[in-house]
Formats: sequence, C-alpha cells, structure tokens
Amino acid sequence: MSEPPAGDELGLEGRPPPPLVVGGDEWSDPEVAEPAVDGDGPAPSAPAEDAGRGAARREAKRAARRRRRRITLGVLGGIVLLVIGFVAWYELESHPTGAIGPPVQVQVAKGEATDTLVGDLAGRGVIGSSLAFRLYLFFHGTPNVTPGRYLFHQNQAFGTVHEILSGGPDVFPVVVYPGFTLQEVARSVGDLPGHSSVNFLSVAKSGEVASPYQPAGSDNLEGLVGSGTYEVVPGETERQLLQAMVQRFDRQAVAAGLTPAAAAALGYTPYEVVTVASIVQKEGYYPKNMGPVARVIYNRLAQGTPLQMDSTVLYSLGQDGGTVTQADLALDTPYNTYKHTGLTPTPISIPSPKALTAAVHPPPGDWLFFVVVSKDGTEAFSDTYAGQQANEQLAKSRGL
Repeated sequence: MSEPPAGDELGLEGRPPPPLVVGGDEWSDPEVAEPAVDGDGPAPSAPAEDAGRGAARREAKRAARRRRRRITLGVLGGIVLLVIGFVAWYELESHPTGAIGPPVQVQVAKGEATDTLVGDLAGRGVIGSSLAFRLYLFFHGTPNVTPGRYLFHQNQAFGTVHEILSGGPDVFPVVVYPGFTLQEVARSVGDLPGHSSVNFLSVAKSGEVASPYQPAGSDNLEGLVGSGTYEVVPGETERQLLQAMVQRFDRQAVAAGLTPAAAAALGYTPYEVVTVASIVQKEGYYPKNMGPVARVIYNRLAQGTPLQMDSTVLYSLGQDGGTVTQADLALDTPYNTYKHTGLTPTPISIPSPKALTAAVHPPPGDWLFFVVVSKDGTEAFSDTYAGQQANEQLAKSRGL
C-alpha cells in the first residue's frame, strides 16, 4: 500500500484537514470559534493597548507643558504690564504735564522730618504724589534741607523741587517797623541776599514808584510805605518791593479813613495828615498816647505855636532817638520845629495804622503840652505851661 503524498492530507501545518459535514443539501465547513470583538472592529492585542496608552500619556504631557507655558507667559506679560504702568505713573508724577501753578511758600522748621516736609509739599499741591517723590529721593538722594522759607509752585517737577530744597531758603522777610525812615528800610533791604540798599534808595528817589498821597511835583516817598513784614521772593526787584510797600501804605491809609474829605475837615491835605501821623508815631510811640499827641499837634498848629518836637530835630540829624542838645536846637533846618512854625516839609517816619487813625480822628481836647511820666511810657497831657512844669517834676521824681 502506498503512503499518501505529503501535504495532501495533512495540510500546510501537517494536520489532517477538517472533516466535511453534510448539512442539508450542501457541503459546509464546521463552525470555527472567532475572537470576541469590541464594537465592530477586531479586539486589539496587549501590545497595541500599551502603545495607545503611551501615546495618550505623551499627549497629556505635551498639553500640560503647553498649559504651563501659557501660564508662564501670562504671568510674565502681567509683570511687564505692571512695570510699564509703574514707570509711566512715576514719569508722569516726576514730570507733570501742563503749566506750573500758583506760587506756594513753605516754611521748614528746624529738625523737621523729611516725611513731614514731603507730606506738606503734597498737601499743598507742589507735588502730586508723596510716594513717587520719596522714590525720587531714594534714587537721587535726600538733600540736607536748611530751615527757612522756600518758594515753590504747584504742579512742579521733582527735579526742580529737589534743586530748590538743595539750594537752601530763598524767601527772606524784611520788616518795616513803624517809626522807620526810608533810609532804615533801605538798610534792611540791603541785608537780604541779592539786594542793595543803594539800589533801593535810588529807585525810591527816581520817581518810578509813586504814591497817590504825594504832593504834586514830589518824588519823596518818606513816610509813604506801609509798615509790616514783607516776604521777598526769588527774582523780586527793588522796584517791585518798593511798589508793594507803597501799595500797602495806601491800603492802611484808606483803612484809617484818610480821604481828601477827611483831611479837609481837619483843615489839611492828606499828605499833611500823613506828616502829622509820622510825628505822632515818634512822639507818642504807644497807641494809648497817640490820640492826645495828635490833638496837641493840631492845637499848636491852630495857634501858630511852634510844635517844639524833639523827633523832628533828630530826623534832620539822621538820628533815631536820643537827647536834643542846645546846639541841635539852634540848627537852621526846616525840620527844626523849635525855630519854625507849622509842619515839617515831609513826614519824618513811617506811621503805623494806629498813628494814622489818631491823626485822622484825634480826640477832643485843649492840650498843648505832654511829657512821659511813667516807665511804662505813659504820657501826661496839659493845656497850660504850669501844668506841664508840674508833670515834668512828677517825671523827675520817678527817675525819668
């Protein structure tokens, strides 16, 4: 018996072919088990599942990295915007837009803290932000501020404020005391940095500045500047300062009631009333004496009696106070009211508002004499020479 040929009955794997099954009228293959499927496709093998999960993990990592990059860029962008905004704010504060505002004077006290000064500057509108200015000082240095008065302007640049503070006080007071002469005012002005007494007097005599109380043709401003304190600011000229003084006197005279009508009611011109007030200032000195002294002057003028006021003689000598000697009384000067009747040609001092009021509104009385009888400056008044002699004896007994 011969062996079946190889591959005919064993198949490709050397296995016998499956038996044929007769089913109905047709020959058919027996059922073969098929692998379970997920949905419609074939079920993946284990390696395929691992590969899918790996790809998913890699995609998740890439997505996380993208999210981190977006967050980082967002944070960095926010920081950049904050920096840009801060720089823009600082620049606007340190270099404010628009014109500078009105002047502001700031007094710096001895030992005053920088924070207090910066707060004052901000509160008065010189700088817009105290915080921004403190940052400016941090980067540019805090100046050693000297106590005194400084002139600023509202809406001023930080650099300018820093420069002003570094330069020291630039606003200086000049005090015009009642009883001063124009010469004494000039000396006070000359003591200010950048000013000259010679220039001040030159302007005063030039006629550049005039007073409505001056008589026609006169350039003399003696007695026609207002008493009080003046704040001299940087760049202010002698002419501007003198103009301010004359304008203040005008206001003081109006407040005292000095008008052409009021002067005429007394029988004098406004200028002559100012002259009376200037003598009242030197002779009365204290407000309590000024009214009666003014009445003495008017009474003597009305009688044609020489005023016999020491202050007028001393004025001609260029002296403020002191004893009048017999030689002084013999001087032939229009200001020697022992030799000449009537008023002096000009005022002899700067009258205070009180002296102006006394000259415009003198109290009623017949007094012709007065003398100091008390160490507190009180003067006694009399209408007879005998009464004057008695008062002089009283003053002598009190050591005056």
